Amino acid sequence: MTERPADRARGERVVRRALRALRHLRVLRVFRVLRDDLWTTAAEPPPHTARPRWLDWLPAIAVVVVVLAGLLLAGSANEYAFDYHMGTRPGLLLAALQSAALVAALFRPVPAWWGATLVMPVVAWYARGEADVDALYPWTGTGLTAQAGVLFLLALRVRPRITLETLLISAATGLGCGLLQAGRPGGHFAVTVLAVAALAGAALRGRQVARTELAAQQELTAEERTRRTVLQERTRIARELHDVVAHHMSVVSIQAQVAPHLVDRPSPELTENLAGIRANAVDALAELRRVLGLLRAEDTAGGAPDDGTRHAPQPGLDLLDELLGKVRGTGLAVTAVTTGERRPLPPGVELSAYRIVQESLSNVLRHAPGARARVELGYHPSGLTVRVRNTRPEGAVPAAGAPGSRTASGAGSRTGSRTASPPGSRTASPPDTGHGLLGMRERTAMLGGELATGPTPDGGWEVTAVLPTTPPAEDAT
Repeated sequence: MTERPADRARGERVVRRALRALRHLRVLRVFRVLRDDLWTTAAEPPPHTARPRWLDWLPAIAVVVVVLAGLLLAGSANEYAFDYHMGTRPGLLLAALQSAALVAALFRPVPAWWGATLVMPVVAWYARGEADVDALYPWTGTGLTAQAGVLFLLALRVRPRITLETLLISAATGLGCGLLQAGRPGGHFAVTVLAVAALAGAALRGRQVARTELAAQQELTAEERTRRTVLQERTRIARELHDVVAHHMSVVSIQAQVAPHLVDRPSPELTENLAGIRANAVDALAELRRVLGLLRAEDTAGGAPDDGTRHAPQPGLDLLDELLGKVRGTGLAVTAVTTGERRPLPPGVELSAYRIVQESLSNVLRHAPGARARVELGYHPSGLTVRVRNTRPEGAVPAAGAPGSRTASGAGSRTGSRTASPPGSRTASPPDTGHGLLGMRERTAMLGGELATGPTPDGGWEVTAVLPTTPPAEDAT
């Protein structure tokens, strides 16, 4: 079947209409973007840095800009009035508008740019046939300085796309005014100056945006590192406590197995109950061993070093003297004081107390060279108080993070801060990573106790943990 010429022509007309409509939509989209970008008074706040820099000295910059605007006002008015033959009043009015735009760019950069840019067609209209089209036309030297200042301040506070749009419109306005005046574009040098000003402002803004994003990323990284450290400490604590619980379940199982043989002719009910106790203990022990295997497998997969203690019995306060002896062997002077009636405590309390003393003394060795340490154990009816205090370091203190914080962890979840230290003193500080403090805080919170860390008045450091012997009460649900 042959296509008729009329149908072919009709199809071509439809295609042409569709293409025109598509181009029309694209043009509308461009104008819509320009309207959203340039028909607004909104702008980002001036760039801010953590340390005082010239960008933060906004009041001083405002004074400088106002003074500069006053100087430009006088120069532009003179050039417009005599070089462009516009007369005194029109020249003064246009110069005042340009100078006001420079000041307004500190607060509303986009409207200020509009005001400075609209001066150019007015200048070209007034000066038509009277002024020479040169490298600056339609700007004067002072007018170009004001326009460049407006573009620079605008580029500091808007997106790069808006900066590019304003630069192109400014350049097109200047070149177009020269084309209408003498049939050839002028303002070549002026366009270069405007481009440099816009590029400088955009570069400073981009640098500050990059620094802000980097700081935010570093903060997120630090938070993630802290979260992972807390999880690692909790895993370690859980592994240690599972060891303790598994030991007790093993004892229960053995005692339930032996108990029937300690009674002459035990009743069937007693034998059955003891067998049930042993069966439940064996099942619980199997589950605990499965959890322990999982925790240790996670440690191995995570690259945790095997220091020989992974499968060792968990220490208690009966091994504290041995720990203090090892610390004294490193050259640290340590004294130990015990108050109250010494008695056996729950394994979890003794394990946490041992680890808190161990970590505190490790911190003294790392961060307070030449100091003396004192370990105090205070037994009281409701629990145990552990206090490790060291004197002011006599050697050079290694670089560390900010002084630690006083934190109370437990049921009340009370938190405060104590970071003041005597001026000029060499105050011992905790590890910069805070891993040791996190571990102590987690152990104390697990028992429902309180932990306080912070500098002492004499320039030393003190760690105090209150560990209750009764488990924290469960919240009512």
